[in-house]
Amino acid sequence: MSAIAGIDNLRGARALVYSLGKEGRDLAGWLLGQGADVTISDTRSDIQLQAAAAVAPAGVGQVVTGQPLLKPDGFDVLAVGQSVLRHDSAVVRAKSLGIPVVSQTQLFLQLCAGRVVGITGSSGKSTTTALVAEMAKDGKVKHVVGGNIGEALLGRLGEIDAETTVVLEISHTQLQYTDRSPGVAAITNVTPNHLDQFDWDAYVELKHHLLEYQEADDARVINVDDPVSRPWASEGSGRVFLASVTGDHGKPGAWLDGPEVMIRSEDGKRHAVANRDALQIRGDHNVANAVMACAVATAAGFPAQAMASACRRFRGVPHRLEMAGTALGATWVNDSIATAPERTMAGLRAFTEPVVLLLGGREKNLPVTELRALVIERCRAVICFGEAGPSFGSAMEGFGGPVTIVDTLEAAVAEASRLVAAGDIVLLSPAGTSFDAFPSFEARGAAFRQLVREMPGYQGPEDAR
Repeated sequence: MSAIAGIDNLRGARALVYSLGKEGRDLAGWLLGQGADVTISDTRSDIQLQAAAAVAPAGVGQVVTGQPLLKPDGFDVLAVGQSVLRHDSAVVRAKSLGIPVVSQTQLFLQLCAGRVVGITGSSGKSTTTALVAEMAKDGKVKHVVGGNIGEALLGRLGEIDAETTVVLEISHTQLQYTDRSPGVAAITNVTPNHLDQFDWDAYVELKHHLLEYQEADDARVINVDDPVSRPWASEGSGRVFLASVTGDHGKPGAWLDGPEVMIRSEDGKRHAVANRDALQIRGDHNVANAVMACAVATAAGFPAQAMASACRRFRGVPHRLEMAGTALGATWVNDSIATAPERTMAGLRAFTEPVVLLLGGREKNLPVTELRALVIERCRAVICFGEAGPSFGSAMEGFGGPVTIVDTLEAAVAEASRLVAAGDIVLLSPAGTSFDAFPSFEARGAAFRQLVREMPGYQGPEDAR
């Protein structure tokens, strides 16, 4: 049966899919399975799509690349990946013509037979999602991980039943088209980000949209240390769980009591889960992520012992303060996920050693005043690269150490190898997206890892412990 309003049967329907990315391919595969005739439109060139390993599923009738998105005129349904914004002229045109517009996340929330735990936020959502998934694993909970991390969703619907918990990392762009809320909805924080895509009010509204369709039996998990999302704890009629590193707020959820991560279940029982010194993930922001993960796991009913074991062994996820290795007497750290100044600041706060900071990529037009203040406090040198290199270089000029502007990540690593001193941290924490030179932050992080491996005297993370 179709899950698309206005179309009872997709067999023979003319479906247009915007994006040959992971979501677009998943949408195309699902539509083909429903019997639709599928056309895919992607503005990227064939060379860019090859670099991203983006190949259309077998059975797609036509793939149009390297030009503006095809007009939706004449199609029966438009399916969009999250990179296609709701105010894009093609999406607006489809709606004006009465053509249904759907997304992967929207369809999945409608069709999923299992319970969904959805996690969003401006920062911390990837680590929180991955840690919650590890807690599910240690608790022997049948689960699937997806969204921004994990595998495609619609192609896995057949393996998900009523006993399955689906743990999703959900971005603001994935919330653009949704008309359902997860049974457990968590918001890590809401801070300025992606202001190149939406104004502040629209961005906040998209994050809040995660909660909009919750019902009385559903649960929301709110970080009460975050001033933007804190009021959302008192909305609606569902169950509320709180997360805080500032202390116990007397409600179900998780909090930091001195060095101990504590949880409280709905029946009022308290448990100590882990000492912060036992966490494998570094930095105060990751302590907050662990507390949030415990609050989410409490709302989902996972066993306390599973939370404890997962917290003690979880080493983080790739490209998030990931140790790439040691070379030239320094430790090289891959934080390619840091695509906004706030995330770069969190990375800087994780270290007491002198930092050689690599900034660059493509800007989001976000303020860098606070980042500069932290650079003055923590950094010995700053190297700026890529499309945003000159802008970042100008913002950091005169901070108290050398500022170098180069064209590429490779040149930035080479410059760092000349500037580095024994005991330094060389931190790739770009504060910009990867899209000036790489298809994803993962590809940028992988390139950084490889450059570090090629250095004289390189030792890998296992050797360097």
